[in-house]
Amino acid sequence: MHSGLTAIERLEAWRKTRSGEAKIVLGTRSAIFAPLVNAGLIIVDEEHDSSYKQQDGFKYSARDLAVLRARGLNIPVLLASATPSLESIHNVKLGRYQGLRMNRQIGSAGKPKIQIIDMNVHAAQHGLSTPLITAIERHLCLNQQVLLFLNRRGFAPVLLCTECGAVEECDRCDARMTLHARIGQLRCHHCNRTRPLTWGCDICATERIAVGAGTQRVTDELQALFPETKIARLDRDVTSNKGNLEAVLADVEHGETQIIVGTQMLTKGHDFPKVTLVGVLSADQGLFGTDFRCSEKLAQMLLQVAGRAGRRDQPGNVLIQSHYPAHPLLTTIAEQDYDAFSELALAEREATAWPPFSHLIVWRAEAANKKTARAFLERVASTAKTMANSITILGPAAPSMEKRGNRFRTQLLFQHHSRKTLHDLTRNMLQLVRDWPQARRIRWSIDVDPTEL
Repeated sequence: MHSGLTAIERLEAWRKTRSGEAKIVLGTRSAIFAPLVNAGLIIVDEEHDSSYKQQDGFKYSARDLAVLRARGLNIPVLLASATPSLESIHNVKLGRYQGLRMNRQIGSAGKPKIQIIDMNVHAAQHGLSTPLITAIERHLCLNQQVLLFLNRRGFAPVLLCTECGAVEECDRCDARMTLHARIGQLRCHHCNRTRPLTWGCDICATERIAVGAGTQRVTDELQALFPETKIARLDRDVTSNKGNLEAVLADVEHGETQIIVGTQMLTKGHDFPKVTLVGVLSADQGLFGTDFRCSEKLAQMLLQVAGRAGRRDQPGNVLIQSHYPAHPLLTTIAEQDYDAFSELALAEREATAWPPFSHLIVWRAEAANKKTARAFLERVASTAKTMANSITILGPAAPSMEKRGNRFRTQLLFQHHSRKTLHDLTRNMLQLVRDWPQARRIRWSIDVDPTEL
């Protein structure tokens, strides 16, 4: 059960599930709502993954619903992950969940060896350092496969004029346009606005340059370095056409593709037996984020992509490029000690009273006018303060990207150690807010247990 099915296929899957003909239901996030006539077990694989949270429209967490549904059906629920969420680890510590460990892996290779490449001392061309290029060549000579991870699609993230310093920005979002050189296009990856690619600067007519590297540019550079090697890209641009993903994965599995360059979808549990080298081209993007979960997400992402190397009998190697090689998070990841990371991260969360040591509800508003959205949430905040003094209210404040798709966004955060207190306040507030005239002039929503701030 998934969104790629046709309406008829989806109906047929629902009927087989509802009748009990289907003994196993395998699906994506929305499959948690599947009718189960004789449920025995619910499994949530990669339970830490933030994609289990529906962010638009009807907001829900498929993982949390799985736990709730299993409790109602009085059946076990298995939350599986090599890098569990801090919430799940905390629930094990409290005795709410039972912790089970898999201490043995398939094959005899053992854990891959992780090394950090200091980008301050090594030369690089289009995101590829000299040690990484040397390692790629060595593994290719042994007829092994290489996987390179870069969480940035396109050719380059910035089109810069070196004369006047102007960069190509989206006029609908607080974001720069990404260069897609092969199709001669500039594209905003947030609102999908496109413009034809012109190299001349609109302000001073100087020829502009592409700064930084995306998956497309890295693939082109690798093809120039290794002209006889078959290289495949795996990102949203490539897999948007039906059948492309399956074709790429089949070539990798059969050994026809020797180097795979891709974005975050490479971390999603793929099993590539011949991949013995994984390169992370930039680990720095997640080191200094504003979201309190950014370090957790980076640790999970790095360890998940590292787990693609050496999955059978050949030992795996992982090279992580960074300008901050001594960062505590990276040194902990290099030791592959997720337990040590989680202990430290949970201690930080407890000291700062962030989840799982408190609960959050976020009110979000957006409007064509910045002041309209902010005024609405300011009224929500002032009204809430008269109804509950013990609750921490932060904001309203703009998110990391305030303008998106020509609409201005703002958010208001409610925090308290009691989930019931937060829910009671939210229900009482809803009864009032729905009658406000200004609530009908903007888009607003409430996000319980948000995964992104």
